[in-house]
Amino acid sequence: MKNTTDHLILVVDDIPDNVTMLTAHLRTRGYQTTSANDGIEAIEVVDKEKPDLILLDINMPRMNGLEVCEKLKGDPETESIPIILVTANSNVDDIVRGFEVGADDYLIKPYNYLEMLARVRSMLRICDTQRELVKVNQTLDELNQTLEKKVSEQVHELERVNRLRRFFSPQIVNTITSENSEQILGEHRREITVVFLDLRNFTSFSEKAEPHEVIATIRDLHKVVGPIIFRYRGTLERFTGDGLMVFLGDPEPMEDHPSQSVKMCIEIRDKVEILRSSWAEKGYDLALGIGVATGEASLGTIGFEGRLDYAAIGVVTNLSCRICSKAGGGQILLSNATYEKVKDEFTTVPFGEIELKGFSKSHPLFEVISSNEK
Repeated sequence: MKNTTDHLILVVDDIPDNVTMLTAHLRTRGYQTTSANDGIEAIEVVDKEKPDLILLDINMPRMNGLEVCEKLKGDPETESIPIILVTANSNVDDIVRGFEVGADDYLIKPYNYLEMLARVRSMLRICDTQRELVKVNQTLDELNQTLEKKVSEQVHELERVNRLRRFFSPQIVNTITSENSEQILGEHRREITVVFLDLRNFTSFSEKAEPHEVIATIRDLHKVVGPIIFRYRGTLERFTGDGLMVFLGDPEPMEDHPSQSVKMCIEIRDKVEILRSSWAEKGYDLALGIGVATGEASLGTIGFEGRLDYAAIGVVTNLSCRICSKAGGGQILLSNATYEKVKDEFTTVPFGEIELKGFSKSHPLFEVISSNEK
């Protein structure tokens, strides 16, 4: 709230002695004062100096106090300035009329100057409180707007993180969200290892099984495979019905992505073999085939507004898919490039020179038996 010396009070009276007396009393209490000798002059002073309170005589020439009060209270620029009407007329109808046109208080002549000061002090205190409330409300509005913006930003960020979690392990998501994701996910070319996983005999199974059995089987597969993919920091590019496409080495660079990919595939194969036993008990003849290829790919976001995916595009993805199609249930087949990078770490056997759809030359493939780690 303002100090006494910060308050400016306008005294309006057509009798100079009354103005002198009022201003003298106010100044002894530390108030600043200004004055006007009639209603029209009062409006001019208000417009120019914007006082904190007006002591306004009613009976004045040119424009009386009631007219001045009504005009000031009808103007949004001045309606909040408190007005104490000063009059020698104690007629109730006149007092009511004063309140009707917006007066905040009355002072009846002759008045005790202590009463006058008390009314002034009380009115200024009320006015200051109202102004503080206005400021508080403005601050709250600003805080609400800021809060709404922050909430909107947080919702947007959560949506972005949730989209990222569809493709990347939690570790990679944390890396991406803590840095410049636009740069990390921007278009680039990099060597990666691509893994395709696909269920054997799934087409015939889905033709015979009930819809809920088909969906439950796929969910069981994903429940087993998903955590393993994320543990090896793999990027899940897409689901392919009864299979998945995963790549390692991007967006988080990984020097040993061929080795990590094969380790991941061995763990997936072994876990799915356990799942396969439960399928067999239900009469499902299903098994998982895995194809692995290493090579350069173009990487970045693809799609359209509302649906964006992070994708790897190139020969290596097609090669991995074709190799997977040649793998039998429980087999992990490697491209020659992958084999050359991991042959000392794993026990493998040649699978043969295989013709692959879409490729002009045959490809030597290798089956992974086990890891050489003890």
